[in-house]
Amino acid sequence: MRLYGRSHDRQSLARHAGDLSAAGGVRAVVLDDGSERGIRTLEFRTGGGLSFDVLVDRAMDLGGAEFEGRGFGWRSATGFRHPGLHEYRDDDGLSMMRSFSGLLLTAGLDHTLFGAEVDASQYRYPPRGTAVHALHGRVANLPARLTGYGERWQDDGRCVLWAEGEVRQAAIFGEHLRLTRRIEADLGGSEIRLTDRVRNAGFDPTPHMYLYHVNVGWPFLDEGARYELPPHRTLWRSDSVAEQGVSHTAMPAPLPGFVEQVYEHELEPDAAGLARPRLVNERLGVYFELEFDTVRFPSFFQWLHLREGAYAVGFEPSTHHVAGRGRGPGGRVHDVPGPR
Repeated sequence: MRLYGRSHDRQSLARHAGDLSAAGGVRAVVLDDGSERGIRTLEFRTGGGLSFDVLVDRAMDLGGAEFEGRGFGWRSATGFRHPGLHEYRDDDGLSMMRSFSGLLLTAGLDHTLFGAEVDASQYRYPPRGTAVHALHGRVANLPARLTGYGERWQDDGRCVLWAEGEVRQAAIFGEHLRLTRRIEADLGGSEIRLTDRVRNAGFDPTPHMYLYHVNVGWPFLDEGARYELPPHRTLWRSDSVAEQGVSHTAMPAPLPGFVEQVYEHELEPDAAGLARPRLVNERLGVYFELEFDTVRFPSFFQWLHLREGAYAVGFEPSTHHVAGRGRGPGGRVHDVPGPR
């Protein structure tokens, strides 16, 4: 994720301030009111105009985010609800809609798309022959074990703000998957770098699906903003696209009763195998860009939720096609073998 920024010099900073926090840093806080009460949070401030929150108890997903005082991480009416309030099977599998807010919601680890019932015979537990999945899976409402955070000067003169933790999704006679997540940003910079590693810590072959639901809201998203895609081929679109006919590139103002429009695109990568879709707001003179590896994430979903009161656009790199574990572009089965 990239905007633009500047750097800080270590010696100059030391001459002017006795503490790095004068320029930026990472601070641990606990949210303490309403449905958010009790969520451990890391506040990142780069000193280059970028600030964002890491929700430790929400899989280390990204909550609020601002650039030069303007918010760009989507803020919905749900707030950042504590995971202890989450009921996975509530609302007929749509329970994540009661805690869907922020710059990043991670979908996975064994399911990412709409609700489904799938074979679970590999776990060899007769009373549980199938596994029932809800929308976007379980991981976004699992707390992380925080293994470290802080600021570190590098040999190249950069100061890196960082946090790292592990999220465990496990059940007896079920999956045992572990996500290790590292988040970095440079002091003085305007880029968020996120590195994830998922491993099967169990001994049964386990399905693995993964999707990043990156959500940008007002004021970066506003009437006249442009959603720009690299050269691409559209593989699928929701029925609402034909019914409403709202452009997927030129953004309107919030619309009453808008039904979400979703597209699956195959993005053409650059020579390094990377794709960089972006949202451009020329009136504010800013843009938001997401950079990702198209080999690891061969499918890309574009989400337009342009309704009054819930105005957002989504960037969704995915390991799987809209058909999920079925056949089709990006629809390969990603079974994670157990350790040998």
